[in-house]
Amino acid sequence: MEREQIFQNTLVKHYGLPLVEGSLAGLIATVPMTTFMLAVQRILPQWQQYALPPEKLTDKFAKRVGLRKHMDKQQLLIASFVSHLGFGVAAGAMYGPLTRIVPLPSVLKGIVFGIVVWLAVYLGWLPAVGMSEAATKQPIQRNALMIAAHLVWGAVTGGVMNLLEGVFDRLIRGSLLKKVS
Repeated sequence: MEREQIFQNTLVKHYGLPLVEGSLAGLIATVPMTTFMLAVQRILPQWQQYALPPEKLTDKFAKRVGLRKHMDKQQLLIASFVSHLGFGVAAGAMYGPLTRIVPLPSVLKGIVFGIVVWLAVYLGWLPAVGMSEAATKQPIQRNALMIAAHLVWGAVTGGVMNLLEGVFDRLIRGSLLKKVS
């Protein structure tokens, strides 16, 4: 029983496990988000059906580091998807610990966090580091697409996090109790 009490008060319980759970939730949520983006892109006006942000950012980054000239279109698309998954993991890693104490239903927490991510990325750091122009300079339909995609990501992240919360906790607590016995 003493070990369980120690576990309850550790950083692992309060930050480490939510970080892992959030990372997994963010990874999972990026798949329906990406699917949604690709589907909705097709119904935008023809002149707005250019590359989505993950592809544009991956292309720009690959050019900056000298890799783009060695990549064909398929390799660029694969790299774009992988980098988008990585970003989903990173955002989910922040979601877990930051939202653990927020007294809202899980899906609503996720939706709010998805909007915060969109605001921070598209109005903040991407323009600040010169990777993209601010969302205010994009057509309204493109912004609506990306905001809606982040709502999808947030809702799924929140829902998956709700399912995962405590799973790792119970697994670790169970293995600690076995060691005590």
